[in-house]
Amino acid sequence: MLKDLLGKYYFEGNYNCAETILRAGNDYYNLGLHDRDMIMVAAYGAGIQTGSTCGAVLAGASILSMKYVEAKAHESEDIRPVVNKLIKSFNNEYSSILCKDIKPQSFKPEYRCLKTIETACDLLEKVIAEYEAEKGAKNA
Repeated sequence: MLKDLLGKYYFEGNYNCAETILRAGNDYYNLGLHDRDMIMVAAYGAGIQTGSTCGAVLAGASILSMKYVEAKAHESEDIRPVVNKLIKSFNNEYSSILCKDIKPQSFKPEYRCLKTIETACDLLEKVIAEYEAEKGAKNA
């Protein structure tokens, strides 16, 4: 499971929510990203440092981009529906995708945002599995 890789990055590596999810996702989904590539999501933590869109949501969308976009988003028929599924999943779970709304529901000082990150991993895996199944059913 994706969330089995979190401790390595969140606690041992001291990465933020977005960095943790992208690094774990890189390992789990074999995305082929290098350390330098993953720095691009550093600013996503803490809701893009402003309490806005949750970094876990944004990192999940980044993983979906790496999985479903070959060169350009507007050339991918997959990216919009699969990202919409991810956003809907977060909204169903937290009634928001904003860090300022999610954090009060799951933040614990001793674990920081671990619960949100674990939930994000579960939601991302579920979205990918469901999307792949739907795609497979369409192509069958």
